[in-house]
Amino acid sequence: MQLTSSRLFLRPVEPTDVQRLFAIYGDPATNMFNPAGPFPDLAFAEEVLNRWLAHWQSFPFGNWAICLREQPDEVIGFGGLSVREFAGKPVNNLGYRLAKEAWGKGFATEFARRVIAYGFDECQLPVIDAAVRQDHIASQQVLEKAGLRCYGQVHDVPGAPASLVYELRAQTWRDQGTPK
Repeated sequence: MQLTSSRLFLRPVEPTDVQRLFAIYGDPATNMFNPAGPFPDLAFAEEVLNRWLAHWQSFPFGNWAICLREQPDEVIGFGGLSVREFAGKPVNNLGYRLAKEAWGKGFATEFARRVIAYGFDECQLPVIDAAVRQDHIASQQVLEKAGLRCYGQVHDVPGAPASLVYELRAQTWRDQGTPK
């Protein structure tokens, strides 16, 4: 399922994305707020990518490679919707990570808004959630600009402080219209 927005081209991840996945997720800068730290090696990136590919086999959503529309072969990040569990409750989790060179340009917000629209309009999801570290202010702002609101905390990484949990319900999204 390929998606586009004004500046972005999103395509489902492919096995050939493993090097770029490791380059982005293995970068200490992109893991500044990740208590698990960067991916340790290419083999770990392959395991993650294989889980993402399997997710697409079970659901009409998953992780996309995030590219610029004018450069569709250049991956600037990865993100998507995945079924996860927060405190024993299954959720449709919104997540993303962009390469450092893509930071500060509004791509994360544009990506989040497009994927949320897909999740509600095409997949008929009732709610979309996201977890973010308490000290990751930029990511919190992205979620809020995309319409999500903080409703609590979850211990999602063993041994780490709790993350903030955000959600957006389909009915709220429809009632408010797409955030600008």
